[in-house]
Amino acid sequence: MLKECDWSLDRDYKTGSLDEPLQFYLDGLANSNEFSLLLGYFSSSAINLLSVGFATFISKGGKMKMVINHLLSSKDKEAVEKANGESLNKVFDLTDVVSLGRVLDEYDTHFFECLAYLISEKRIQIKVIKPKNGKGIAHYKSGVFTDGQDSVGYKASCNFTLYGLSENLEELEAFLSWENGRSNKLIKKQLRLIDDYFSERDEDVEYISINEIEVVLKDKFGKKDINELLVQEEQLLKKKQSLISNIKLKNTIGKLFNDIEIIRRTPKFPYVEGPREYQINAYNSWVDNDYKGMFAMATGTGKTITSLNCLLNEYKKTGIYRAIITVPTTALVEQWKKECTKFNFKNIITVSSKENWDNNLAFFNTASKLIDTSYIVIVTYASFPRPKFQSYFTQLPKDTILIADETHNLGSQGLLRLLPNIHLEKRIGLSATPHRKFDEAGNTSIQEFFNDEPPYIVSYSMEEALKIGWLCKYTYHPHIVKLTDQEMEKYKELSLQLLRMGMFDKETGAFRSSPEIEKKLLERKRIIHKAANKLDAFKDILRSEFDKRKNLKYTLIYVPEGIETSFDETDFIEETEDENRLINEYTRAVSNTDDSVMVKQFTSNSSNREDILKNFEESKIHVLTSMKCLDEGVDVPRSELAIFCASTGNPRQFIQRRGRVLRLHKDKIHATIHDLVVVPEIDDISTFEMEKGLVKKELERVVDFANLAMNKTDTYEILKKIIEYYNINLNDL
Repeated sequence: MLKECDWSLDRDYKTGSLDEPLQFYLDGLANSNEFSLLLGYFSSSAINLLSVGFATFISKGGKMKMVINHLLSSKDKEAVEKANGESLNKVFDLTDVVSLGRVLDEYDTHFFECLAYLISEKRIQIKVIKPKNGKGIAHYKSGVFTDGQDSVGYKASCNFTLYGLSENLEELEAFLSWENGRSNKLIKKQLRLIDDYFSERDEDVEYISINEIEVVLKDKFGKKDINELLVQEEQLLKKKQSLISNIKLKNTIGKLFNDIEIIRRTPKFPYVEGPREYQINAYNSWVDNDYKGMFAMATGTGKTITSLNCLLNEYKKTGIYRAIITVPTTALVEQWKKECTKFNFKNIITVSSKENWDNNLAFFNTASKLIDTSYIVIVTYASFPRPKFQSYFTQLPKDTILIADETHNLGSQGLLRLLPNIHLEKRIGLSATPHRKFDEAGNTSIQEFFNDEPPYIVSYSMEEALKIGWLCKYTYHPHIVKLTDQEMEKYKELSLQLLRMGMFDKETGAFRSSPEIEKKLLERKRIIHKAANKLDAFKDILRSEFDKRKNLKYTLIYVPEGIETSFDETDFIEETEDENRLINEYTRAVSNTDDSVMVKQFTSNSSNREDILKNFEESKIHVLTSMKCLDEGVDVPRSELAIFCASTGNPRQFIQRRGRVLRLHKDKIHATIHDLVVVPEIDDISTFEMEKGLVKKELERVVDFANLAMNKTDTYEILKKIIEYYNINLNDL
């Protein structure tokens, strides 16, 4: 805080004295969160000289306002123009304060990119002025530091340039708001003047567009080329080390570097604006529920960040963090690791079949018994129950937080047996679809484990997410696909066999479970999955969309697949030979749409998945074809069109996939979803009721999609024929 600084006793700062102008700026930057400047000459090399102070200032979310005259170096003009021009790619992660300090200390092109980033993010706002009627130039050299409570103002002889702060004989007078009325008046006058310039109320100056900034050399620089001067300034930066001979500066700079190291090690929320209200409420609800609960949040609403914010809040209370995060796939291991890194969490250990992890986990496990050691373990559901991992897991401190991503996976038989013996007392379950279909025993066990049940302590449906604007709106187009005669015959045969087994309950519309029944149902399900007529319907959709859009950019294709993967057996998804044939067939259909279409498969054999997703976002790849690899948790940077060709009948899969497509992107207005729906038309009265029950189950998903779509009415028209054929009441769905 500003009151705690060791300000010059006489409030004067002079070059060559114990109290340098540089000292004043460093103290002000390190202890404030707003910095307003009225400047004559400005050079970003001055910010460079103050790198450690600015690194601390920016890390605290500091904001700057600068009123400068219209004379800039070409490099500074280039940076300002870049920030005010077309959309700027964020070339540097400014949340990493130590790296920021290094960048600001290097004075290279990257520094200017960072400056441009700060301007574009409105963290530095610049107003350019020019005195009217040729009455000279703006010679202001003053400003105000504010910490939210107190302020420190100053007037200086020195320009905000490298020379002004380190080479010339300059002086500066400080005014502390808490000292006297005169200081307060001067500070308020400075802030009022800056506000007048930013609101363009001062009529004595012209307000210059960035594009009109003159690039000139000041008389004091002689006739040197601006590039020569930049080289000279770069050399002068090396003189910063000599400033450390000043004992006060030496102590200040040393303290700032220590502060930066502390900031570097300290976990923090990854975004300057902090957690959203619902994320704060989620933490409070979790604590109130005895540190247990389910976060049932639609895909794209920030489940990961919400759960890690809980870990962050616990760290703030205890000074340490320990968590174990369980995930379905190795792809999600890496994704979670990145998210943890954004929070500045360290000592992240990843556990899967792909890596050697035991030495790291053994070390931190032992260390935690001796000292307060923080760490995070991310483990796949396949590795979690294995004896090798369990031998370490059972030794974890009981206050370690368990975060179970895609929690429904805990209901599988291989994992369910472990739940009663898990000793960790703090538990968070994450899933867009917590309910396991046809598995009430699994649902009950999961609910007991997390001390939670529907509607759950945290619940955000897709409908809420769409209404709030966390997901983008969409149009939905179901396409009814018929079976071929041959497929229909086989389907009828299996239906009759199921009926003869006497395991169908007309009241509930469900089959009683048995291995033989499951086998027959799976055979019949595969006929639906691989329906031959899907391919022609798929080609028609591709052609229609290409003709309308003139391209197929940002398109996801979910190809017909086999059975659902069990993640307690494997932590990666491997396609069967038959599935590979299908994905190749559908990929060829995309390629044949037009020579301009670039398509890529996204499968278990894809070795460079991150590059594929990046190229997809940048539209170097237009279409991704996949089966299950784009399901649970995988972030797709941008997708606008999706075609679901896989009639799995699993509502969880379709909800997950819909969430993939509806994620927000700054260049995306809405999404379009096409869905191939296979509905057999059964004319055998003996199996009609059984088929009607199955059709109703399929249409539940379709109606759910339609209800949230922008073209809801159109969708019902498409379903009308099926609803009438099976005499289904739409309200029942």
